[in-house]
Amino acid sequence: MSTPFSTINESLQAEAGTQPSSAVVDRLSVLGPSPQPSPQRGEGASGVQSVVLPTKGPLLTRTGWSAFMMALIAVCAVAPVLNLWVPEGHTLHMSTYAVALLGKIMCYAIAALAMDLIWGYTGILSLGHGVFFALGGYIMGMYLMRQIGADGNYKSNLPDFMVFLDWKTLPWHWTFSDSFLATLILIVAVPGLVAFVFGYFAFRSRIKGVYFSIITQAMTFAAMLLFYRNETGFGGNNGFTDFKRILNIPIATPSMRMTLFVMTGLTLLGFFLVAKWLVGSKFGRVLQAIRDAETRVMFSGYSPLGYKLTIWVISAIMCGVAGALYVPQVGIINPGEMSPASSIEIAIWAAVGGRASLIGPIVGAFIVNGAKSWLTVAYPEFWLYFLGALFIGVTLFLPNGVVGLVKKLRKGGEQ
Repeated sequence: MSTPFSTINESLQAEAGTQPSSAVVDRLSVLGPSPQPSPQRGEGASGVQSVVLPTKGPLLTRTGWSAFMMALIAVCAVAPVLNLWVPEGHTLHMSTYAVALLGKIMCYAIAALAMDLIWGYTGILSLGHGVFFALGGYIMGMYLMRQIGADGNYKSNLPDFMVFLDWKTLPWHWTFSDSFLATLILIVAVPGLVAFVFGYFAFRSRIKGVYFSIITQAMTFAAMLLFYRNETGFGGNNGFTDFKRILNIPIATPSMRMTLFVMTGLTLLGFFLVAKWLVGSKFGRVLQAIRDAETRVMFSGYSPLGYKLTIWVISAIMCGVAGALYVPQVGIINPGEMSPASSIEIAIWAAVGGRASLIGPIVGAFIVNGAKSWLTVAYPEFWLYFLGALFIGVTLFLPNGVVGLVKKLRKGGEQ
């Protein structure tokens, strides 16, 4: 006898010509009694095709946990020892430049990981994630500017650029900039709120595909133009720089730089575990079903709006945190971080490493930015050509990125 489950399931299969995703099947099963799953697909006693639902695996495999612990030890133990304890001039010494460079790339890796959640697992290509990265950076930069105090060039409690512009008081949006706790809250709240408002209207209007990518790029371009204006109180085209202290501790000391490095590494590893848990949960399975067949997900009773908006906000918050960690290590934040090119680079990192793999975008961020650091010194005039060629080559020959290539070679070796 036909059940509501089998009727809808068969109609969906007839429409798409494929089996529904596990998330869709899971939702359809509540519409009526479903056949008992068997070890393999086939005809049951009632003549209804049975479907095996995937079981939830461990957060990481044994090999995965081993690699994670190695990364944790490298960040928390090996790097501090090589930088702070091994004397300069020794072969194993880790220079201050290397600490700053790796810390910066780890911030980029967090942004790439955030991009993978929204693009790789939800199918939404954002070309505006640079604005969330910059918002987090600006909020941290405001706090660092207040920490300068009267040690600036004009010996005023106001930031130097405000004295130069003949401002007498701080703008209203600088009200809580002298509080570290308020700064931490705003680093999460501001990118999250901006993403929520933008995403709600975009997703409610069912804007998707290239149209969504275009409006996200327009958003970041508009934000960049806004922050370039001196009257907004964000330092104009110069932005914020010349930071001196954080929590009243000198920011340029080796111990503080290493502290920021370790915090960035721990944040990256923590976000990786959170992302891994998210994509392996039922929530993550629905996201992947939305990516593969959003219409069928809606037809089965799910509203994609809440899922897309949630992961969009989470991704924006991750970028904001990355930007906040980036600024004290690099020493500057300006509207250039909001340029459309910066957002496109985040997408390139994810594509080069391999989308929908989590580890891929992290690898891609290290590969691209490592190559950038070398090429901009050795061959500065060829860097942009290399970046364009890299993106085209990955698109044509490595659609699954570097991680996908490694998996393919590993499978070929096993066979």
